[in-house]
Order: sequence, then structure tokens, then C-alpha cells
Amino acid sequence: MKLFAVTFIVVLFFASAVAQDERKQLDALRAEGYDALYNLDYEGARKRFQKMIDLAPNHPAGAQCFASSLWLQQLNEAWELKATLYSTEAYEKGKPQLNRAQVDEFRKWIRTSKQLSQARLKKDPRDVEALYFLGAAEGLEAAFAGGVERKFRAALRSGTDAVDHHKEVLKLSPEFRDAELTIGLLNYVIGSLTLPVKMLVATMGVRGSKKRGLEALERVAAEGQWARDAARVLLIDLYKREKRWNDSFEMARQLSEKYPRNYLFKLQMADARVSEILALRKKKALVTASQEQQVSGIFSSLLRDKNLDRKAIDLVNFRLNITRQQLKQP
Repeated sequence: MKLFAVTFIVVLFFASAVAQDERKQLDALRAEGYDALYNLDYEGARKRFQKMIDLAPNHPAGAQCFASSLWLQQLNEAWELKATLYSTEAYEKGKPQLNRAQVDEFRKWIRTSKQLSQARLKKDPRDVEALYFLGAAEGLEAAFAGGVERKFRAALRSGTDAVDHHKEVLKLSPEFRDAELTIGLLNYVIGSLTLPVKMLVATMGVRGSKKRGLEALERVAAEGQWARDAARVLLIDLYKREKRWNDSFEMARQLSEKYPRNYLFKLQMADARVSEILALRKKKALVTASQEQQVSGIFSSLLRDKNLDRKAIDLVNFRLNITRQQLKQP
């Protein structure tokens, strides 16, 4: 009996050690993958995420991360989105040009991540990690539907499911800050709707508040673990919507310093500063020479960057020409 007990304890010890080692490897690959992803190295990111899948095929993290790389690449590389990256009107009128093979692959990995999460939840409905990844996959599905495919009803449906699951996460683990990302974003989006549309979605049990949404995203940006930089990326544009130009500029600057190979963050810095200048001019307020020099300096540094490919340089020049036209206007 004693021999059995000792053997059982030894087996448990080694099982725990193996699980801890697997967790460390998963976390390391995830961190490396996200670093590559935010630096626009999509293939490098996917190599890490594929290793996560190979290492732990029953864990939803690898599939969810792989899907996130496909979503971000579609968003950044679709030519009409690039050409109108900071033009809401042109974006809304444009038609998405999608890479169908990547869309299908995205859906495959989202489906896989959801299935793996649901399988764990059947065994334990209070599995916080499984609940989180189920909501994260649904949130990513919503972002893809709304931001890439422009299917806003589908985005609302998936987004609502994601929020429901992440609210469950916070009930079980109140300090799980990453779960506030989808909750904050949906809160902001619903809170930004016109009153008639807001009343319509309220009949579906969906309500929101811009203030609460921003506060949630700011908490994730400050205290989150894996979702911290995703929250910062979202806040760049949301701060612009709120005319918080300096906050938008600062958020883009922080991300640009952390991910120096991502030239899009520098374009976001320039856009925030230009938007501020135009707003000041409209109010007939003082615009300093240093503000315009800052914009010029950003574009000059981008055009000197030897690491940018032809497509990136074309986009930089496109934005530079628009900026010059904007700043010439009285």
C-alpha cells in the first residue's frame, strides 16, 4: 500500500512538472509569436503559433493565435484598407478585397479553437481558461466579420457571445484583466451608435457606454497580460474619435518604440498630430511650428527606412501627399 502511495505521488509530481514545462513553452512561443505579429512578420508569427499547436494540440491557444495572425494580415494588407487607412468615409464606401484561402483558413482555426474550448468546458464548466479562449475566438470572429468582411450583424452576434463568456470569466476570476477587452470594445461600439440604432439593439438585450468601454480598454492596456497591446492598438483609433489627439499620439508612439518594424504605428502618430493641427486651426487656436515639424520628421524617418518594402513606401508617400494637402488648407 505504501509503495502504491509513493508511486502515485511520484507520477503526480512528474505530471505536474511536465504540465508546467509545457505551459512555459507555450507562453514563450506565444510571446515570440505576438512580437513577430506586431512587427508585421506574419510568417514568423505563424511558425511560432504552429509550434504551439504541435506542442499542445488539445489547447485552444495555438489555434486562436494562428487565427489572429490571419485576421491582422488581412486587415493590414488588403489594398483598399491600406489606401484608406485613416479615411473613414473611403473605408465605408470601399469593397473588401479578401484572400479567400486565408479567410477559409481563418475560419478553420477559429472553429478549432472554439471546439477545443467547448470540449474542456464539457468536462469543467468553470474552466476559466477555456471560457476565456472561447470568448477570445468569438471576439476575433466578430472583429473579422466587422473589420474585414463588413458583416456587421454577424459581428454583433459573435461579439455578444464573446462578452457573455468573458463576463463569466470575470465572475470566476475578477482579476483576469484580458477578459475586459471584448467587453470594453462592445461597450464602446454600442455606446457610439445613434439613438434609434441603440434602442434597436437594446431590444436584443445589448447595451453599451462609451465611457465604460474606454475605461475597460484602458485597464487592459495598463494591466492586461496577452491582450495589453491589442487594447493599445484599439485605443489609438478610439482616442481619435474622442478627439484626444495627444493620447492617441502617445499610445502609437509607445507601440512604435516596442515594435520598431511596424511602420503603421508611425503613420498613426502622424495622423494623430495632423488631426490635432486641423482641429486647432478650425478653432483658430495656436498651432506651433514644432507640431508641424514633428509630422514632417515622422515622414522623413519613414522614407529613410531601408527595411520598408515597395508597398509600404507607396503607402507612406500616399499618406504624405494627403497630409501636405491637408496642411496647406487655410
